[in-house]
Amino acid sequence: MKIKALFAVLAVPVMAIAAEVKSPNGNVVVNFSVDGNGRPVYEMSYKGKTVVAPSHLGLELAKDKHASKGMDETNLLDGFKIKKEETSEFSETWRPVWGETSAILNHYNEYAATLLQEKEQREIVVRFRVYNDGIGFRYEFPQQKNLNYFLIQEEKTEFAMTGDHTAWWLAGDYDTQETETQETKLSEIRGRLKQAVNWGNSSVAVFSETGVQTSLQMKSADGLYINIHEAACVNYATMHLELIDEQTKAFSTKLEGNSNAYTPWPKPSVCPLPKPFTFVSHLTPDATGLKGCMQTPCQSPWRTVMVSDDARDMLSSNLILNLNEPCALDDTSWIHPTKYCGVWWEMIVGKSSWNYTDDYPSVYIDKVDWNSVKPNGRHAANNEKVKRYIDFAAENGLDQVLVEGWNIGWEDWANMWKRDVFDFVTPYPDFDIKMLNDYAHSKGVKLMMHHETSSSTQNYERHMEKAYSLMNKYGYDAVKSGYVGDIIPRGDHHYSQSMNDHYLLCIKEAAKHHVMVNAHEAVRPTGLCRTYPNLVGNEAARGTEYEAFGGSRPDHTVILPFTRLQGGPMDYTPGVLETQLKTWSDNPNYVHTTLVGQLALYVTFYSPLQMAADLPENYAKYMDAFQFIKDVAVDWDESKYLEAEPADYITVARKAKGTNNWFVGGKCDENGHKSVIKLDFLDKGRKYDCTIYADAKNAHYETNPKAYVITKKVVKQGDVLKLTEAPGGGFAVSLIAR
Repeated sequence: MKIKALFAVLAVPVMAIAAEVKSPNGNVVVNFSVDGNGRPVYEMSYKGKTVVAPSHLGLELAKDKHASKGMDETNLLDGFKIKKEETSEFSETWRPVWGETSAILNHYNEYAATLLQEKEQREIVVRFRVYNDGIGFRYEFPQQKNLNYFLIQEEKTEFAMTGDHTAWWLAGDYDTQETETQETKLSEIRGRLKQAVNWGNSSVAVFSETGVQTSLQMKSADGLYINIHEAACVNYATMHLELIDEQTKAFSTKLEGNSNAYTPWPKPSVCPLPKPFTFVSHLTPDATGLKGCMQTPCQSPWRTVMVSDDARDMLSSNLILNLNEPCALDDTSWIHPTKYCGVWWEMIVGKSSWNYTDDYPSVYIDKVDWNSVKPNGRHAANNEKVKRYIDFAAENGLDQVLVEGWNIGWEDWANMWKRDVFDFVTPYPDFDIKMLNDYAHSKGVKLMMHHETSSSTQNYERHMEKAYSLMNKYGYDAVKSGYVGDIIPRGDHHYSQSMNDHYLLCIKEAAKHHVMVNAHEAVRPTGLCRTYPNLVGNEAARGTEYEAFGGSRPDHTVILPFTRLQGGPMDYTPGVLETQLKTWSDNPNYVHTTLVGQLALYVTFYSPLQMAADLPENYAKYMDAFQFIKDVAVDWDESKYLEAEPADYITVARKAKGTNNWFVGGKCDENGHKSVIKLDFLDKGRKYDCTIYADAKNAHYETNPKAYVITKKVVKQGDVLKLTEAPGGGFAVSLIAR
């Protein structure tokens, strides 16, 4: 069903007027106007409560040395009049290639204001889409004589909060999201910032003491859940948020009147600093310091604000996906959800290595006779080991086997700013690429390719066609790519406009070769998987690997669905059942969940790409629990969020695609949780074989993580399950229809 109706097109006088647009159910209301200085202003409410107080919109442009005479005005902040307004309604139901549900409703009311800067004779359009669960708005730049090519110095979009909300946030950083989420009041962000940064990451670029990343989750004192993010980030820099707090306001006031002092805003008399508890957009710069190089016609990504008085609505929202363009691929038959294992975890914990030899601290990959070098004896990507993983995958119904460290160049790959680091086609001597792929295919399994770029995008783009062609030759249909370290070209950042263009180029080129992409250390997703569904996963957050580096707090996994997962699925790599790493390696660390808590993640973390991350020999110790990993689906017809509270607990029920089978997962923080699950979602009149994987009574993620109980029973619609989650624990339930 698709309905599109144009309600009105109004030519209006050149004077400030106010417009109101409501969501289809009337709960969300946006007001838009232009103030006395010609500055665009919007505000947002939900069920009569203010969500975003009056906030200004606009952009500051950089002066272009190539600009024509008379084009020195770089202000797209003020001096506007409303030239035209348009309103419309849109409703459609679309079907994703893969997803949490088989069908998604996209229903919104739209308002677009064409704004004219009379002095400069420039026009921009501000477009709002108002949904029942939030809003999206963006800037559009029609092609025009006085705004053709332009440079962005900064975007100045404001999000004025109504109070000192509780926030779950990551430190603003141009290069990494691999940190633990902080939970503080807005007023406490400045004081927490330094300890919130992962200073040991391979690439760090913090820009402000009050800078945070999106997706930003908040909760107000009066019970509103508010989330700020962005959608459809294409040919544009990734947006961060910079909080205006009392200290910023006081500092700015001292500088007012000092014409030589820096203030965050141009023309203070026209654009005063916003009130405290206001977030201002802050774009990621490129190596030159610019935030965007634009050519009209063009537009910004959508800036999104989700809102509800029920935390479960935040998790079930499709607002980000809906604001992206429909699928751009004519044929998607080759794209498929995937469950995989891989040669990876043993390198992460330090037992094995990616590199083949220790004799070359500096490598020119085309000048080494790899058949004559001395192996270090720890190289994991070898024929014998990979065959064991293939056998394990085949025996347990897993689709693919990831192999990292198969290709030459790992001896000096990281943190050297080395451009020519990998060629992505030449295997080490102990990795027979043809034999192993033939062996995998004979077992009904595929190998998953690995392309670590070491952030040398120039090198990767030069080799990309040959790399994807090699995959086609041997039957690979999925690649895990990586961007560890500082970006080359040197001085650029992971989330700049140029890097976002690079990531999208990889996805588009991969699609031509029928290759699915799972990018690690890349930009955080903004729903582009709707347009390019071969983007089956991203990392873009602190994943399971950090459990081997000291661990993540137990609440980490019950925050990420509210933040990072809003923009798209994450390759979190769950399933580490041998949570105490010292039992099989020299690594003293442990996974900060119970064993059953690891099972729960296959349901609470939606992804069409799910890894069974542990070693086959570790799964052999817990095959009764591993059964859930074998059984659980990776694609769904329905998803129901039964319980949710940020950083505390999440309970989700999902119906496997094309079946009557359901799977339920519950995960909690360090405090534990008691769940009461009403099986109202089951089919009436049908019985289900129910298997419950639960924490034992004395289970605890620190002291007794591997204590679990498996219970089997027959259930029907209306039955109730009462389950107790241990500290750092969870539960997993399979409901197989008879």
